[in-house]
Amino acid sequence: MTLPDRILMALGALAGLLGVAASARAAHGAGADSLKTAAQFLLFHAPALLGLVALAATGATHRLLTRLAAAALVVGLALFSGDLALRALHGTPLFAMAAPTGGVLLMGGWLLAAVAAFVPVRGRS
Repeated sequence: MTLPDRILMALGALAGLLGVAASARAAHGAGADSLKTAAQFLLFHAPALLGLVALAATGATHRLLTRLAAAALVVGLALFSGDLALRALHGTPLFAMAAPTGGVLLMGGWLLAAVAAFVPVRGRS
């Protein structure tokens, strides 16, 4: 497994960890709805990131596109979930339009994953 794959895998695992932590905090505090949404997005995307890394590492899909899809999901999660969590916990946004930008990146990541499924991999059909 390459270093980029290891980094993406670690970030996927971190998304899972933060999703569990945010879920626990949302169960016991103010701003629970926004924090719960952030937690759900983290928890939904953590296994997707791990799956994309596995596909890229094994060469089952086009490696570059699959890694770009995973990277888009990571950045999208950081912006979307990060903005929601900061608003819930500290009452301040990450920056203007962080959540919508993150949402667009998440959608783009999923689209790239779909495209990667159909781009031929050298040596495979």
